[in-house]
Amino acid sequence: MSDARRRPPSSTDVAALAGVSQKTVSRVLNGEPYVSEEVRERVLAAARELGYRRNTAARALHLGRFHRIGVASIGSSLYGPSSLLVALERQAREIGYAFAVAYAGEGAGVMSAVESLLAQGVDAIVVSDPIDGSQELRIDADVPVLSFRPIPGPRVVVTGVSGVEAGRQATEHLLGLGHATVWHVAGPHRWPAARDRARGWREALAAAGAPEPPAREGDWSPASGYAAGRVLAADPRVTAVFAANDDMAIGVLRALAEAGRAVPEEVSVVGMDDIPAAAYLSPPLTTIRQDFEAIARHGLALLAAEIERSPGQAALGDLPAHLVVRRSTAPPAKP
Repeated sequence: MSDARRRPPSSTDVAALAGVSQKTVSRVLNGEPYVSEEVRERVLAAARELGYRRNTAARALHLGRFHRIGVASIGSSLYGPSSLLVALERQAREIGYAFAVAYAGEGAGVMSAVESLLAQGVDAIVVSDPIDGSQELRIDADVPVLSFRPIPGPRVVVTGVSGVEAGRQATEHLLGLGHATVWHVAGPHRWPAARDRARGWREALAAAGAPEPPAREGDWSPASGYAAGRVLAADPRVTAVFAANDDMAIGVLRALAEAGRAVPEEVSVVGMDDIPAAAYLSPPLTTIRQDFEAIARHGLALLAAEIERSPGQAALGDLPAHLVVRRSTAPPAKP
């Protein structure tokens, strides 16, 4: 076999097969404008037929870009963080970026993951999971950083669904049905998301002049919701519960059922996340939906725009929380 046959296909080969110039091939593969859709498709088809792969390292040296987004993740299997990670990877591909993940523990481990990604060569960083709030985190990277809660840093972009607004909506829904107050099964306090949702719950109670019952802390699991639910089920004053995620709400529902307290006739329950099973529980669960695809799409659009900007300009863009009303909530029973 000749050397010509053994060598990998080049952009020159793609140009010859597509019947265009090398500059046009470069424009198409770099996602530049001023190329017709017909020509773009012809070039991409030729690249696929030849099995052409760009030399990413050489392209990075030429453009000063790696066309890769790094994600610092604590590797949680919980529905919210894992769904967001999948959505981020899908959206990164949609906008033409490779995707690199560095896993870390909570707290200071996030900075180790960020440093690892910067050493690999990335154009931007996403801090995808909650961080231990006991440590003051600051990311002084010279690339844009997307976070889902405010953190200090020169090029930090913040977006996502406000946990405070979500907690407020859930609580206001239950108060609006006529419940005197709302009990809360909170997530672990070290997670900022849990603290934000609890804050929204407290603010809604205060605004309505409703008493604030003691919150019970879980660990996001159904088992912890069940443990909290057993305590709540034994208290006849409890008529409404907001659980900080759907998994804990499922545990609360099980505990109430075992105690013979009907949902929603005696106790109304609201969760958060709108997991796929939520609509098929008995009764179907009222919850706050987070649209992870929309969060990823919005966040990466902001991040891609920030890559083009000079340091020092941060963008802020909260997405709305959506209350999904199902049959686990109702007005309280009349005495």
